[in-house]
Amino acid sequence: MLLFTLDSLPLNYCGIVKNIRCAPNTKRRLLDLGLVKDTKITPILNNPMGDPVAYEIRGSTIALRKEDSKLIDVTINL
Repeated sequence: MLLFTLDSLPLNYCGIVKNIRCAPNTKRRLLDLGLVKDTKITPILNNPMGDPVAYEIRGSTIALRKEDSKLIDVTINL
């Protein structure tokens, strides 16, 4: 298993959320979006300008800014 930050996870690779390192208000918002430990998340679409990125999580699509996705640790199995 390799540990990445969510912003560096390649498109269409499934990651598993392991940790969220941010302020309590931001963490609460991310948890409300479904980013809880051991949840699968996949980057599915890059914005042409690079920010935000669309992710599939729990059957829904969400968009996260790079400044937020840099604070989320994920693992992938290669």
